[in-house]
Amino acid sequence: MPEANIAEVAVQPETSLFVQELVKQWRAQDSYGAWEKKSDLDLLAPYILDKEKRRAIPIIGDPDPEVLWRVELFYNAVGLAIERASGVMVSPMMKMSHEGFGRMVLIAGRLIVVNRQLRDVHRFGFPSMEKLAEEGEKLVSGGLEMIEKYPEVARY
Repeated sequence: MPEANIAEVAVQPETSLFVQELVKQWRAQDSYGAWEKKSDLDLLAPYILDKEKRRAIPIIGDPDPEVLWRVELFYNAVGLAIERASGVMVSPMMKMSHEGFGRMVLIAGRLIVVNRQLRDVHRFGFPSMEKLAEEGEKLVSGGLEMIEKYPEVARY
């Protein structure tokens, strides 16, 4: 049986370590227990923007604080998944204009392990849960590759 290429294998959201980390991030924000009865899929539902929902959002617009918070939680989950897999502490830094343009970097030691330009943040989302998991796992694996390539800089 031929070995499957990792890029060809679809990431299953329920088994994705990144999605599990993202759910943990959401649960950690629930200091009063208001979301205890919500399922994991209900918590992650704001990240899913199908064609209809995306079409309803104006092309030009300013992100509201809730969207910015979701973006931060997404990248915090990426950083924590990298941290758990590598043992290297990862810190997120986001610089965003009021118009929804900016940059997110995840830093390990002196190494930038993830560097993302963000545009149209008010429309931040994914067409499906599978795409959410896939994008998160791609960022995590890219960050881990950077740490493997430059371990002395990441562990500085």
